[in-house]
Amino acid sequence: MVHLSFISHAYIWGGLKPEKLLPEVLAGPWVKVAKALGRPPILSYASYCLDNWFKINKEENISLDNVALITNFLGGVDEDWFVTIHVCIEDAASEAIIAAQEIAEMTKENSEDEILQKLKLISKSLNKVNKIFSRMPEKCDPYIYYHRVRPFIFGTKDNPDLKNGLIYKGEFKDKPQFYRGETGAQSSIMPFLDGALGIYHTKDSLRHYLNEMREYMPPEHRARIDKVEEISQAKSLINESQNLTDEYNLCLEEIRAFRALHLEFAGTYIHKQSQIKNPFGRGGSTITGTGGTPFMKYLKKHRDETENQKIK
Repeated sequence: MVHLSFISHAYIWGGLKPEKLLPEVLAGPWVKVAKALGRPPILSYASYCLDNWFKINKEENISLDNVALITNFLGGVDEDWFVTIHVCIEDAASEAIIAAQEIAEMTKENSEDEILQKLKLISKSLNKVNKIFSRMPEKCDPYIYYHRVRPFIFGTKDNPDLKNGLIYKGEFKDKPQFYRGETGAQSSIMPFLDGALGIYHTKDSLRHYLNEMREYMPPEHRARIDKVEEISQAKSLINESQNLTDEYNLCLEEIRAFRALHLEFAGTYIHKQSQIKNPFGRGGSTITGTGGTPFMKYLKKHRDETENQKIK
């Protein structure tokens, strides 16, 4: 899936203008493999990041010094750093995910101390995540990202450069298909934590987009998010206690900080770059993110909603 996704996106986006038809030799196997994996035939976060790395030294832990990519488009430090940052974020968030799962399964039978310890693990884990995320500018330049990395990861839905979608020759009765492009919104970390901790986002077009992103996640990830949303009593348990509020708010602060950092980088790496005249054209849509959403509005909304749900 990783190789077919990279080859197909290189074919679609590698020329002066995007290709509107994917040859049968690529379309056939890509659609078949994607169906077997329960995901759409498009480059998604799972193929771009989750399944696309290896440890340089197998004896050492995952870190920015010990992770490299299996596949990239043009290559170079900036492209590799952009993806390996995300790989290390996923690893650093693992403790938070485990603790959040355990909190989601807790009831009134559990003690305050049990809940408190899990909240502390979540905030500690997310603090590591934010420290890693903050290192993005070290080796990924906004100009290089915008013109060498970003153009290859666009999708075919809500993309002005492919208004009529993409034809997968020999598949879907040769009718054009529309899929979202690769985006960090397809990571399961934040929606899982939102679900486990009872962080609610108002229902509007952006909420719909966020839910749509789950279709691009591995099915196992989707199922786990749905489950914690269904069973978690965390918010009510914490609301009933005077001793858990501070630590719960600390968890929400780390999530808010992550979303604020994401907003800052979106402004630097995409919005500002889209305003600069250059010999390469616009590098795809300047109004929307790679997933086809009005990203600045989307990121601000979820940052602010996280802040507003801290317990006073």
